[in-house]
Amino acid sequence: MITKTQLRIKRVFDFSLVIVFLPFLLIPIIILIVIGTIDTKSYGIYTQYRIGQHGKPFKIYKIRTLKDGKHQLGHMNKYASKVGVFLRKSKLNELPQLFNVLIGDMSFVGPRPDLKGFADELKGEDRIVLLVKPGVTGPATLKYKDEERVLERQKNPEHYNRTIIWVDKVKINKKYVENYSFYLDLTLILKSILNK
Repeated sequence: MITKTQLRIKRVFDFSLVIVFLPFLLIPIIILIVIGTIDTKSYGIYTQYRIGQHGKPFKIYKIRTLKDGKHQLGHMNKYASKVGVFLRKSKLNELPQLFNVLIGDMSFVGPRPDLKGFADELKGEDRIVLLVKPGVTGPATLKYKDEERVLERQKNPEHYNRTIIWVDKVKINKKYVENYSFYLDLTLILKSILNK
């Protein structure tokens, strides 16, 4: 089980890493915001409330990739241009989350932050998932890196997500918290960079 000392070390590592990389990534992020603005004809930064550590909501930042419309789970790429699809597939749309890490809403590694109605409704032992900050990447993120493609093939993506994928993600994220180590975080960051 992750300890308070490990959480403090994790935060120091996150803050230090983002301070090192943000100066180099600031210009690319600004360029992506401009591209997102032109591509979607809306402001290039997309914000949405997600559930964070201890069940506290926070505002997540992403590059906007979808045009206006009623977006349905499993059919998101239908609302994205070719540029938007590329940004989503390459995960470049997630770069603004460096600011979430900087201000302490997120960590580089942890459970992906969900919409209200998922992590905030966890019961009993499952709530240990909320002990850590949500991550830009994590073990469940790596397993379900092609989640949109999986959902596209389902007759009822919402039901499949809630009853199959979400249940599995909770198990994966519980195991992450229960067996946490700094080395594990480094391994998951490396796997994310190498796209493995």
